[in-house]
This record gives sequence, structure tokens and C-alpha cells, in this order.
Amino acid sequence: MLELTILGFLYERPLHGYELKERIQGLSGHVRPVSDGALYPAITRLVKNGLVDSRTEPGTAAAPRRVLSLTPEGRAELLARLRTPKDVEITDGQRWFTLLAFLGLLTDPAEQAVVLRRRQAFLDAPASFFYEEGTPVRAEQEPDPFRRGMLRIARATGTEEKAWLAETLAELDLKASRASDTP
Repeated sequence: MLELTILGFLYERPLHGYELKERIQGLSGHVRPVSDGALYPAITRLVKNGLVDSRTEPGTAAAPRRVLSLTPEGRAELLARLRTPKDVEITDGQRWFTLLAFLGLLTDPAEQAVVLRRRQAFLDAPASFFYEEGTPVRAEQEPDPFRRGMLRIARATGTEEKAWLAETLAELDLKASRASDTP
């Protein structure tokens, strides 16, 4: 996910390493803080693979800084990752939010809708944090108040997300149909 996040923020504009780290921290730092030990090796891999360009420019009051920008290959890779995310990027809440933060970079509403439908299918499948004999435990069945709280919060969040997905899919479908009607 870190590489997707780097590519996504660099798609918007070139950034210095510190600026990039701040943006990543803002997106997911409270849940999964990013360390320099993870960020800079990821940047190095992306540069080595030709997806990110790194150039040095003079610092305003300090040492020279590296400016990172997306290469055409990096743009293509980002868009490909957004079109066909891994299953875990659909099912894991934090990874889903990261994907969602950049899904708008796809310009085709039909492509966006495909990704949202995958999330919708995941949310429609019966699930729980806890199971009894293979059956998902519902909040009303859970005697532990803290586990019951987890289940109720997840249900409320899921209900809102399903409503948002339905609304957004209707909008995207309308845009896609209008685009296909245009000669």
C-alpha cells in the first residue's frame, strides 16, 4: 500500500521526501505511521523500477533536497493498480481507504464502478469478527459488551458505506451511460 500511496500523491504533483511523508502521515499515520525505514526504501525501489524520478535541488535554508516526481511509467502503473486492486485492498479497511483516496484519478466512471462493485460484493457477504460453529455472531447474540460494541460499530459503518456505495454507483452508472451515448 505504501507504494500505491507514494504513486498517488506524486500523481498530483512533484514532492520533496518530507512533504510526501507528511501527506502519507495525514492519510493513514494515525492508524499505520510510516517510518523513514519503510518510506525511503520504497522510494528507492520505485526509482530503480523507473516509476519515480528523483532529482536534487538546492534547499532554501539547508542541504539540497530530493524532488520526487512520477514518470510516465509510474502514471501507467498507478492507474493499472487502481483499475485492478488486490483483494486485500478491497477487504482491508485501511487499505480500502487508501485506494479510495486515489480512485478519482481514474477518469472512466465505468472503471471506478468496477472497483466499487467489488467492495459492495465484499460488504454484502455475511461476516463477523467472531464465529460460533462457522456462523457469524451477531451483535444481539454477543454477551460481552465490548465485543458487542465492535459488532454494532462495524454494522453501523457498514450500513453507511453500503448506502454511499449505492448512491455513488448510481451516479457513476449514469455518467458512464451518458458517455457511451455521446458520439
